[in-house]
Amino acid sequence: MPNHCCDQMRKQIDNKCSEHSSPYECADCLVDYSPVFNEYGLIIHDGGSSSISIEWCPWCGARLPESLRDRWFDELESLGFDNPFEQDIPMKYKTNEWYSI
Repeated sequence: MPNHCCDQMRKQIDNKCSEHSSPYECADCLVDYSPVFNEYGLIIHDGGSSSISIEWCPWCGARLPESLRDRWFDELESLGFDNPFEQDIPMKYKTNEWYSI
């Protein structure tokens, strides 16, 4: 797990609601973190599972890490995967293992 920029961000990422199975269903959950893409986003509470990527922490103002989403798609494409959400991709690309040292 990464070192999040501040305690408030860590609390948001670690927030687990006892009433909702998904953070997208809980109005108290504000931030989503994707370890696969190393990306942060503000949750859009519209009944779906969308978020808006953010580059700066809303609480401490720290610059957040650059999203690795484009690199993820590029690497998988170089391995011959043109639709990674529908294909059986290598397990390491389903976690942060693909970019972790």
